[in-house]
Amino acid sequence: MAEQPLLHRGNVAVVVPALNESLRIAEVVAGALEQSELVIVVDDGSDDDTAAIVAGTPAVLLRHRRRMGKGRALRDGFAEALRRGVAAVVTMDGDGQHDARDIPRLVAAANAHPGHIIIGARLRKRSTQPWYRRLGNAFGDWGIAWGCGFGLVDSQSGQRLYPAPVLALEEVPGEGFVFEAQILISAARRLGYGVVAVPVETRYAVPGGSEQFRKSHFRLFRDLYRITSHVVGQVIANGQVVRAYRDARQRPPVVFDPDTSGPVARR
Repeated sequence: MAEQPLLHRGNVAVVVPALNESLRIAEVVAGALEQSELVIVVDDGSDDDTAAIVAGTPAVLLRHRRRMGKGRALRDGFAEALRRGVAAVVTMDGDGQHDARDIPRLVAAANAHPGHIIIGARLRKRSTQPWYRRLGNAFGDWGIAWGCGFGLVDSQSGQRLYPAPVLALEEVPGEGFVFEAQILISAARRLGYGVVAVPVETRYAVPGGSEQFRKSHFRLFRDLYRITSHVVGQVIANGQVVRAYRDARQRPPVVFDPDTSGPVARR
């Protein structure tokens, strides 16, 4: 595994896949630009003012004429970032759920844990997350851990840091939200990469709250079914089903908080 360069705001880009995000995209881009010199927004065929809003900012705007899904938006954003010579990419959703101020914490975790994908795991203020989302996330973690061969938390989070070797992976199967599950599995199997979780605040619309968020594009049962059926197919195709399950149970998640004492659990 090649040595990872020290990551900083000058060599870490932010990629934002966006579909009808006119409500919050301006502040998402503004926040990302405070943390990175390169912000790339991939407009996935929006029919609102998303593209026009982004075009009025210093961010790089890529556009799909029609909706092609989150997987394609991420692939195109990764390719553009690599073309510009970045060492890593942080992904954020365009709906304002992720806080750009967490980006330095993800970067710090990546520098402390080279050879890992970093996930901004929604572990803080989890009581604001709907119960069915918590249940769905736990089920998704269980299945994707089986595919990776080690435990992980909040595998459904879209706030992640991917080092350049992961961005460069070719022929990563899966579209839509399935792509985000598969890239964890592909990085684990093909590159030997692990996953580290950094606790971030859960941000959802709550009754009486001041923040507004558009309705999530993630459809819990539909998308979890697609992710789970895809992952099960990958596990079976890879063979050694029982061994992979045993490995996932014996290798607990790694949680690293740069704001406190650091590692909570190690593999």
